[in-house]
Amino acid sequence: QLVESGGGSVQPGGSLRLSCAASGYTGSGRNCMGWFRQAPGQGRKAIAHLHTGNGRTDYADSVQGRFTISLDNAENTLYLQMNNLKPDDTAMYRCGAGQWSLVAGAGYCYAADWGQGTQVTVS
Repeated sequence: QLVESGGGSVQPGGSLRLSCAASGYTGSGRNCMGWFRQAPGQGRKAIAHLHTGNGRTDYADSVQGRFTISLDNAENTLYLQMNNLKPDDTAMYRCGAGQWSLVAGAGYCYAADWGQGTQVTVS
């Protein structure tokens, strides 16, 4: 089971840290985790990916340099540190676990397992 937390409301320029607790989750056959978001009226977009085997990370251009994905293996928790938040970052954020692939040289986590999501509002 993947359970997100840490969402909330913040002013532009502020920061939030999202957590994705993988309690009881074995991740069998999964080699990556990622963060995805969906704004109202828009499709789901992948924003950050992490290969759980080698630690490689990749980011969408829209969050590069502002967001950081990390994994605490001891706590079995995935994090997303979000700095310099903008109104366009407003969305429901979900974590996922799945299979890593390279798309045009960039890493992408094709998630098969999902958390329920946590809302982030920047205004």
